[in-house]
Amino acid sequence: MSIFDPFLLEALINGILLGGVFALPVLGLNLVFGVVDVVWLCYAELVMVGMYIVWYLYNQMGWPLWMAFAVCLPCLAVLGVLLHVLVVRPLLTAPPINQVLATGGVLFVLQGGATLVFSTEFRSLGVDMPPMEVWEVFISGTKLSAFIAALVGAALLWLFLKYTYVGTAIRAIARDREVMPLMGVDPRRIYLIASAVGGSLAGLAACLLLVQLDVHPFVGLSFGPITFMICVMGGLGNMLGGFLAAFLMGVIISVGGFWGTTEWSYVFAFLFFIIIMFVRPRGLFAR
Repeated sequence: MSIFDPFLLEALINGILLGGVFALPVLGLNLVFGVVDVVWLCYAELVMVGMYIVWYLYNQMGWPLWMAFAVCLPCLAVLGVLLHVLVVRPLLTAPPINQVLATGGVLFVLQGGATLVFSTEFRSLGVDMPPMEVWEVFISGTKLSAFIAALVGAALLWLFLKYTYVGTAIRAIARDREVMPLMGVDPRRIYLIASAVGGSLAGLAACLLLVQLDVHPFVGLSFGPITFMICVMGGLGNMLGGFLAAFLMGVIISVGGFWGTTEWSYVFAFLFFIIIMFVRPRGLFAR
């Protein structure tokens, strides 16, 4: 089989497109961990809530899709703030295992609540875009649109962190949270803003994933573990490292699926992760 096989090239392109969508929850998780120093174990379930919000507004209420997307982002930002205020903030000085167990408890609460409200039925948005053909390679229009939107979201996040006062404070407190209060920065306010931004990224990821996946209460299991794995592989708290690792993992999964099956592609991905952890325990791009 030639390395220039159009199907292999299509798998590579799909891997890059998949990595772009993976990058959003990875950036959100790394942002929250880098600033608050707490891992939101329930992050994938926040994305699941956002997917249900969009599905309900579009399919049940008849809202335009763009309006459902626009409502999803602030709703998830508020949910991120509530998670911080009600669950994370009381445990900031507690041992890390307590924080992990608490956010893990939120995971089961959100899964159980979604099951009670929506049942375990798979629900689809019912939106699809025709594929594009370039040199005998077919590119999914839906995946390409989601990829472009993900890059725009990542670029806006970078501009916010780089060129705004609040963004500068977020980057500074992520580097040294003990010194920043002495320079007039209120950590509690920055924690709330970081949680809101992390929630908004989960909302954007929900919008882009819903056009590709069916939503059900346990949909987080299909991308949650791989998201955490990418965060660790890129260097937990390292935004750029997580962004690059998302594309690398997307290509591994897609090409692995080309050579084998979907199940084997995730086996390849986890094996690669284990090898990297032996070689670089702090991640590929850890500083």
